[in-house]
Amino acid sequence: MPTLLIRHARLLVTMDAQRREIADGAVFARDHVIEAVGPSAELPASADEVIDARDQVVIPGLVNTHHHMVQTLTRARVQDHELFGWLRGLYPIWANLTPEMVNVSTQTAMAELLLSGCTTSSDHLYIYPNGVRLDDSIEGAAGIGMRFHAARGSMSVGESQGGLPPDRVVEREDAILKDTQRVIECWHNPGRFAMQRVVVAPCSPFSVSRELMRDSAILAREHGVSLHTHLAENDFDVAYTREKFGCTPAEYAQALGWVGPDVWCAHCVKLDAAGIALFARSGTGVAHCPCSNMRLASGIAPIRAMRDAGVPVGIGVDGSASNDAGHMLGEVRMAMLLQRVAHGAVQGPSAMTAREALEIATLGGAKLLGRDDIGALAVGMAADIVTVPLNEIGLAGAQHDPLAALLFCQVPRVQHSIVNGRVVVRDGQLSTLDLPRLIERHNALAARLAQAAFSTR
Repeated sequence: MPTLLIRHARLLVTMDAQRREIADGAVFARDHVIEAVGPSAELPASADEVIDARDQVVIPGLVNTHHHMVQTLTRARVQDHELFGWLRGLYPIWANLTPEMVNVSTQTAMAELLLSGCTTSSDHLYIYPNGVRLDDSIEGAAGIGMRFHAARGSMSVGESQGGLPPDRVVEREDAILKDTQRVIECWHNPGRFAMQRVVVAPCSPFSVSRELMRDSAILAREHGVSLHTHLAENDFDVAYTREKFGCTPAEYAQALGWVGPDVWCAHCVKLDAAGIALFARSGTGVAHCPCSNMRLASGIAPIRAMRDAGVPVGIGVDGSASNDAGHMLGEVRMAMLLQRVAHGAVQGPSAMTAREALEIATLGGAKLLGRDDIGALAVGMAADIVTVPLNEIGLAGAQHDPLAALLFCQVPRVQHSIVNGRVVVRDGQLSTLDLPRLIERHNALAARLAQAAFSTR
């Protein structure tokens, strides 16, 4: 089996049980599994592939817990609206998506993630017009080499039934459940080190029925897969749940079986104290998406309170039409800074440190996705490894603390990204796809998508 050695890192950040940070550190992997971690002098001196990480910091691959990758096709559109107005502006555009657009946008989003330190990502695809299938994004992920949790999203309650989306972009609930079962049976791999898993993911309380939420939870647990949805994203979201269902978002989730360690919810900006306590007791996770929450003026999620209560928390870049970026290290940086805005104090329990933010983006994300094989550089873990150059202009003057430099400063691209033992970014360049050609095709499809929408108005 092929071996990989990364050695002489200025600093190797393990995120292991002891949270070791090793100067002149090294990691040795065989096939796709880490066999040794420690000072370079104590590890093997050779391997089939050797990467010299001098002047680099080595970290576990980051885990993105919430995304809508097709939205890379509609960046910087509907610029000045909150969530509901933003969605109403974009639904008519997304109604013209094609299978090729889903495939290409998935690879574009994943390229951006891989170049910014992310090695595992979920994606929440909840709109399926014109023959689009979840398979289109799954096949895109396989082509680029990213570890992928594909969430089979859904919308079933259109405007005529009191929902938010137009009727033409919703599906029948029996068809949703049938196709969800199909993709689980076709694509889900429950094994350790799996590159592909499937998630059951009705979109939100304002786009699906109570019955679909309940039946989706039953289906997911029958097949042993995770559950994901949006919850308590802004004040209008909370008001809708109270008006339609007579309860808070957390109470709604609990009543339908949507709490537990196999569930994580995106945003939860407006999760109240009782909801935080419920999530902590049940092990229900939260994907924190700070840039999207700011872009749509949703508010600042109470991440400090969640963490202090014991709620599992990960980081999500969210869709690239509400962020509008997919830079994972940048998102982690914003998560750290935004909690400081919310809580004021820089020292003490109100602050979020760089090390806590990185922990949320690695171990925290792994926990949300139900994985014990990623998120740390330790013996027996997957060889998902990222190296970041420290000789960039944006890091000048921050060499005394390379880990903190990654988040207090800004790094445009990583040096290397290794996923499951395979180098997918080498020397700052994507090695699995022709990136300029991908971008060119993506831009052409984005223009076609917009033209199709505007020509029907």
